Amino acid sequence: MQSGTNNIQFWQMDFDTRERWENPLMGWTSSGDPMSNMKVDFATKDEAIAHCKKMGWDYYVQKPNISLPKPRSYGSNFSWNKRTRVSTK
Repeated sequence: MQSGTNNIQFWQMDFDTRERWENPLMGWTSSGDPMSNMKVDFATKDEAIAHCKKMGWDYYVQKPNISLPKPRSYGSNFSWNKRTRVSTK
């Protein structure tokens, strides 16, 4: 079974990472910051802000990157485009 996360509306809080270094033996990225890989999900923006205020953390709200898909049809795959089609003559 697959569980996709597309179109699930939630607010996510993640922490800024401090310093990272590459482990010379294995080549893995290491960090001394235990909060670097922690992400917390909230149902609403207000819940996330209230949690940050309760813990005394500075925060900023990043606007979501919304890009509407260009409507396409099956016929557009075969339409004539002067930039991409090459003459056979």
